[in-house]
Amino acid sequence: MESPVLGIPAYFLVAYLVAAVLFIIGLMRLSSPATARKGNLLAATGMLIAIVVTLLLKEVLNYTMILIGIAIGGAIGGVVARIVKMTAMPQMVAIYNGFGGGASLLIAVAVFFSLGKGLTLEDSITIVITVLIGAVTFSGSMIAFGKLQGLVKARPITYPLQNISNLVIFLAILGMMVYLVVTAGSIPIFIILIAVTLVLGVLLVIPIGGADMPVVISLLNSYSGLAGAAAGFVLGNMFLIISGALVGAAGFILTRIMCKAMHRSIGNVIFGAFGAVATGAVAGVEGERIVREATAEDVATLIGYAKSVIFVPGYGLASAQAQHQVAELASILEKRGTDVKYAIHPVAGRMPGHMNVLLAEANVPYDKLYDLDDINADFERTDVAVVIGANDVTNPVARNVPDSPLYGMPILNVDKTKSVVIIKRSLSPGFAGIDNPLFYMEKTMMFFRDGKQALIQIIDEIKNI
Repeated sequence: MESPVLGIPAYFLVAYLVAAVLFIIGLMRLSSPATARKGNLLAATGMLIAIVVTLLLKEVLNYTMILIGIAIGGAIGGVVARIVKMTAMPQMVAIYNGFGGGASLLIAVAVFFSLGKGLTLEDSITIVITVLIGAVTFSGSMIAFGKLQGLVKARPITYPLQNISNLVIFLAILGMMVYLVVTAGSIPIFIILIAVTLVLGVLLVIPIGGADMPVVISLLNSYSGLAGAAAGFVLGNMFLIISGALVGAAGFILTRIMCKAMHRSIGNVIFGAFGAVATGAVAGVEGERIVREATAEDVATLIGYAKSVIFVPGYGLASAQAQHQVAELASILEKRGTDVKYAIHPVAGRMPGHMNVLLAEANVPYDKLYDLDDINADFERTDVAVVIGANDVTNPVARNVPDSPLYGMPILNVDKTKSVVIIKRSLSPGFAGIDNPLFYMEKTMMFFRDGKQALIQIIDEIKNI
């Protein structure tokens, strides 16, 4: 029995529906660290079902090439999953987003050249939309990967009339898209369209600074989903449309959550060049700035006798690969009777959930991880907060300095703790380029070390107490 609409066997449609349901449940479970692994397995199972069903359809003409592609891609994915460190997850997510957009772009190109003059109006519309989304996603993700990997300057790259020139380029792209739809295909214009959309993707991401990488990654993830859905329309594949739409919607919702956590709009992230200029003074602090530098023995003594400690991880923890050391220190403190918690800011690190992933690798119990809203009230009742590389997400100017670019962003209330220990290499500002008054408070100890080395020294000292 075939579907009267899609012309494929009804049981194939049922299999696609099962795969789609598994995708939806998988995405729901990915929202919590405790269920993320099961969610990932469910979504992967759904994708496997969809691939098998698609391969059984009569439209598939060359199984040999498909199997070769699966073997090569599976081998690369398996090796990458084993060798890429947790600290490099943001880069891997960025490049995966790019590959998703690139795959959709290649599908549109293949269909365009295979149909030739036989393109219908519907074909032309879906193809040009897929080219736009796929190309922007691919090139934009490659720039995001370069920024995260240190291959491209992390700070915003700006130039005069940047937003206006981008608008002109976008209007030119729209003009070419309309021309291709009206004329049912022109190979030279189509090639130019691909080239210009790739350039637009680069120009949209280079003015975005490192502070906004969590938002950029989730937004590009949304783009990759939309590119997949557009490719589904090109191919007439229902599951690709559904899965792409789900990923696109989930990515956009996550982007909105990230923007809310930073108290900024998506437009401000994309066009604001946040972090372009670092401030030389400490906003909200007048007079002499006194830094109270501590030793490993000082820090060990302070936290060793504390009744409650909150660890605040940031990108410094990730770059130092210190997740196992912080877990070891927390375990030692708990054996001494200390109440230990971890405060996780939504935009700490380089991608959404970055800190959760790192701490999960070190087998930190999920019930020890607290989101900003759940733990902020606890700081006032806590003896010591230990900040490891987190800067912007703990900066008090976000609450009390209206002129600061961080103003209005919800932060972790570290400054309200009885004592604060900050572990970082120097007094350099965070990605936002804003100095942090927390560094100069009387109750703050600054321990200038690489995060991993600092924690190793503290662990050695605390064992002697």
